[in-house]
Amino acid sequence: MATIKIKQVISRIGCPKDQKRTLDALGLRKTGRVVEHEDNPAILGMIEKVKHLVSVEL
Repeated sequence: MATIKIKQVISRIGCPKDQKRTLDALGLRKTGRVVEHEDNPAILGMIEKVKHLVSVEL
C-alpha cells in the first residue's frame, strides 16, 4: 500500500478534546512534526477530522 506523510501545521491549543485525541492517535504531538502512515480508510477518516490542523503529502 501507499504511504501518506502527515504534518501538523497548526497548534492544537483550543481544539476540542476529540480532535486532540485524533492527533495523538496519528502520532502528532507537536507543531511541525511529520509522521508516515499507510493509506487506509481509518487513517483517511482521522485526517478528515483534523484536516484544518494538518497538511498531507502522498
